[in-house]
Amino acid sequence: MAVWDLTVAVEELGPEAPPLSISVTSDLHIGGVILKIVEKTQMKKDWSDHALWWEQKQQWLLRPAWTLDKCGIHADARLTFTPQHKPLRLGLPNGMTVRLRACFSGPTFRTVMGICKLLSMRHPEELSLLRPVEEKKKKKDKEAQEEVYDLTGVPLTSGADEMYRHAALCLSGSVPNLYNGMPAHFADSPQTEAVYKMLSISQPPPAPEVIAKMYRPASVVDKAHIHSRWLDSSRSLMQQGIQENDRLWLRFKYYTFHELEPKYDAVRLTQLYEQARWAILLEDIDCTEEEMMLFGALQYHINKVSQSEPQAMMSCPAMDDLDSALQSLEVKMEGESSSMDMLLTSPSISASRPKRLTLKGYKQYWFVFKDASISYFKSKEEGFGEPIQKMDLKGCEVAGDVNVAGQKFCIKLLIPSPEGMNEVYLRCENEQQYSRWMAACRLAAKGKSLADSSFSSEVKNIQAFLSMQHSNPGAASAQNDENINTHSLVSPRYHKKYKPKQVDCLPWQNSLGIRLTPRILEAYQNVAQLSLTDAILRFLQIWQALPDFGVSFFVVRFKGSRKDEVLGIAPNRLIRIDLGVGDVVKTWRYNNMRQWNVNWDIRQVAIEFDGNVNIAFGCVTADCKIVHEYIGGYIFMSTRSREQSDTLNEELFHKLTGGHEAL
Repeated sequence: MAVWDLTVAVEELGPEAPPLSISVTSDLHIGGVILKIVEKTQMKKDWSDHALWWEQKQQWLLRPAWTLDKCGIHADARLTFTPQHKPLRLGLPNGMTVRLRACFSGPTFRTVMGICKLLSMRHPEELSLLRPVEEKKKKKDKEAQEEVYDLTGVPLTSGADEMYRHAALCLSGSVPNLYNGMPAHFADSPQTEAVYKMLSISQPPPAPEVIAKMYRPASVVDKAHIHSRWLDSSRSLMQQGIQENDRLWLRFKYYTFHELEPKYDAVRLTQLYEQARWAILLEDIDCTEEEMMLFGALQYHINKVSQSEPQAMMSCPAMDDLDSALQSLEVKMEGESSSMDMLLTSPSISASRPKRLTLKGYKQYWFVFKDASISYFKSKEEGFGEPIQKMDLKGCEVAGDVNVAGQKFCIKLLIPSPEGMNEVYLRCENEQQYSRWMAACRLAAKGKSLADSSFSSEVKNIQAFLSMQHSNPGAASAQNDENINTHSLVSPRYHKKYKPKQVDCLPWQNSLGIRLTPRILEAYQNVAQLSLTDAILRFLQIWQALPDFGVSFFVVRFKGSRKDEVLGIAPNRLIRIDLGVGDVVKTWRYNNMRQWNVNWDIRQVAIEFDGNVNIAFGCVTADCKIVHEYIGGYIFMSTRSREQSDTLNEELFHKLTGGHEAL
């Protein structure tokens, strides 16, 4: 065959060095090309991590047995011989930055696996990388002065496939090897130990002026703009224009957190807490005033305990065994009662919309809860007859509306129907009644009955949450700490509401939030006895109970509509939201989804649900691939179970999220 010259740039020779010209034939395989390049450089070094990058096609040549002809490479091809692992600056959920070596040649999904292996974070499928929001030019000088934790010296196995194999050992149920309370590769030097401390222990909040300059989404469109910046999990970093030493954000993308174990998830729990904390402080998610004060109190407590108990995230093995034994005993002892009944108040039924319970005035009914459904009657005596209505709660959405001080204990149910979701409101008489019914509704939404072993623990968790909202003015007045940085504990909206007036305080006290501090300290008395781990878990539990938890927003145009609307993608449902008003128009559950597909030519997503319900939409603020990946990703997360926790089915993930580019 004819011999022709192939031009290859070699990064190790420097940016000013001319490309190499090597003589090849079309039947020469990629491995042979690499051998010729290495011989011509006459450099003695380990080239095992290097591979060829084809600039025009924006693709890696990673199959050494393929010939140039099979790859479609001709004399006009511009190739670069470059390392597959390059330094990357990674912004973490806690606001810190680490510099590490990441895989630029494999799919981003696999790159995240390698990063999580290095950072000692299990279940990397829950995280992903996204491009940071654009920063103003005047901030670049400050960014250059930021502290960067360097992990580029930590040895990594070369080669993407080998990296993947080693990363797989740290997935899901596998247990990392600990040395002095930390993974072995962090115990090598004081510098790496400092990195692990930064990763696993909540850091003191930044100064108020720093918080004030942080990006804060002002509208749902701003939130949609952020969610449009996720990288494609099926393509490599180089294919998406990411270069060496670029800055990316590592964030939890899918809000379904599998097997949170404090014993092995110190870094994962801390970073998850930090992401939740900043979502609340920067008003990315709404909460009530009572919830905000509780969030502020928990942050204040976590900040204090983190500095005094740096190893508090490790649990006691003996207690783990005891918990397992108690749980096993609980399973054996429960199951005798699968129903309960109680007198509850419910809104009257609207005559015009018989399937929707409205807020036109509460009436008392006799409710019976059995299996995963509730039925209600006019009175207890009629409870053995035909109910007024029976509602199956499997797949429903459950939210609480509670004000302990005002003795308000309401439960909001969004029950799926072919047309969307029907709203039902229940009001309980007291905390005990609310705790049991709220726990029962949450279990029923998952298809579980009252006989499930987790019912009693769910009731206790709800009661613990309610106890935190009890006012304790006597204890609060006994303690005062005017040095509380209230800017770092509550969102600007509530800080503005409690901003002291000039007549209330001296001028130098204006920035101390002296009216807000007592409210936070009052709530603090109810959480002051919690351990660091319990406080973080409690914070995450309250965060996950917020109505808007886990919703990612995209501006879309539904088929047949003339205006832009918002699509909210949650862990268990899709939400159609009016862009102008912000009201929920429709909700569809994943478990009612029959199929979905994408028309890649017109970039339109089409979804079919039970009951012959079909929707289609085009994406305005993001590529439809991102929306497709979100939906497929959440369906993938629902396939995980404890029995399969030691393996991660990467092939299934790409089948569900990759579309026509699936591996």
